[in-house]
Amino acid sequence: MHTVVHAAREVMKACRRAFADMRWNCSSIELAPNYLLDLERGTRESAFVYALSAAAISHAIARACTSGDLPGCSCGPVPGEPPGPGNRWGGCADNLSYGLLMGAKFSDAPMKVKKTGSQANKLMRLHNSEVGRQALRASLEMKCKCHGVSGSCSIRTCWKGLQELRDVAADLKTRYLSATKVVHRPMGTRKHLVPKDLDIRPVKDSELVYLQSSPDFCMKNEKVGSHGTQDRQCNKTSNGSDSCDLMCCGRGYNPYTDRVVERCHCKYHWCCYVTCRRCERTVERYVCK
Repeated sequence: MHTVVHAAREVMKACRRAFADMRWNCSSIELAPNYLLDLERGTRESAFVYALSAAAISHAIARACTSGDLPGCSCGPVPGEPPGPGNRWGGCADNLSYGLLMGAKFSDAPMKVKKTGSQANKLMRLHNSEVGRQALRASLEMKCKCHGVSGSCSIRTCWKGLQELRDVAADLKTRYLSATKVVHRPMGTRKHLVPKDLDIRPVKDSELVYLQSSPDFCMKNEKVGSHGTQDRQCNKTSNGSDSCDLMCCGRGYNPYTDRVVERCHCKYHWCCYVTCRRCERTVERYVCK
């Protein structure tokens, strides 16, 4: 369970980092598992969080196998294909297969045994969790370490390792921005999730799906799960989602000036200490009304 707790903490950090420049900034994830309406209503925000959570649990388990923190697993298998000229397989690969297996059991179990909640929500969460694990699979890459005289790198030892969770979160954010709205509709003898506006095609395995449209998150409204953007910091010079116009929803902003004291003009003295001066600089901040 300590691995799962570590994964939950990493999800919070990765989610807040990925959405720091958006009106919805993932702040409510810190209330987990008691989510508010923004993550309970089947929105695209909940789609992202469930996908990232599933990826994070598998990521943490795979890494824990590598570091020897879990007694039931060890390093990942040596790949069957050759590593390329001048390379050799070695090291300790992240055990992705074990991470995916155990992560799926943990992530999907509540949706498979939970008796409350709509079937549509369960299907949506199961689908998005699998999308998260798919993004994790795509993050597996070859990592190498050089060996040789005087750094000549005549031989490289290589293994398969996972990217950091923040990179997986960035991939999932791209899928969040292009997520597909779906409906729970009969197809054959059973109901399935199908695209609301393009129901001539099935839902793609690689796309995040959601059931309900999100509010614009401009004003605080607990009935729809909106936390509002009042008092959020914005970027006056940006043209993106963190710009003061978009972040503040046209309400305007208040400028503030802060004086920051920091270390500067640091010098290293042989041997072995560093001396620095203290410098002040003025920092401008802009906060939404």
